[in-house]
Amino acid sequence: MVKIAPSILAADFLHLERDVRIVNDHADLLHFDVMDGCLVPNLSFGFPVLEAVAGIATIPLDVHLMIVNPDKYIERFAKAGASYISFHLEAADEAGKDVSEYIAIAKSCGVKVGLAIDPDVPVERLFPYIPEVDFFLIMSVFAGFGGQKFIEDSIGRIATLKAEMERIGIVKDIEVDGGVSSSNARALKEAGATMLVAGSSVFKAEDPAQAIADLRL
Repeated sequence: MVKIAPSILAADFLHLERDVRIVNDHADLLHFDVMDGCLVPNLSFGFPVLEAVAGIATIPLDVHLMIVNPDKYIERFAKAGASYISFHLEAADEAGKDVSEYIAIAKSCGVKVGLAIDPDVPVERLFPYIPEVDFFLIMSVFAGFGGQKFIEDSIGRIATLKAEMERIGIVKDIEVDGGVSSSNARALKEAGATMLVAGSSVFKAEDPAQAIADLRL
């Protein structure tokens, strides 16, 4: 069954505890976007917010690091309560580092490790890391801002990655993030997505619980 991971970037921060408890009752993961204003053109939140959320979350925290030098912070996010941690292949490119080194650091922290890419990075660049990671994160918008329009080509990119996994006989989870809603959830699942991140379509909905249920259909 597909896992639903509402992104608290779209939550009501004046009523964050209420929104986290809604997600606890109806979703599978809680997605936590960390932006540094360097790798992506925006800032979000860090350890204090994650620690506060971890104190009331009853489902795993899925931390998406949109930051440079993620290797410096992976351990701290794991200790703060993350169960899943993904970082961008582009961050390793910028630092001139070996992606496998970052993966090994995350694995040593006991979390599920994901490798993320933006829409302009060829999905084939993920192929060498299929044996190493626990999941991949395909951005279906450009990382950095919530509420962007879904990029339709993302469906084909997910299908391409899933086909390569099946070809080599190693199947890992594929997470998709950006513009996900009930209107494209079925196509994403059919292409091979197993984890759907949804922000605005859940937290801006009149009935967030129903919005989460609709993503499962």
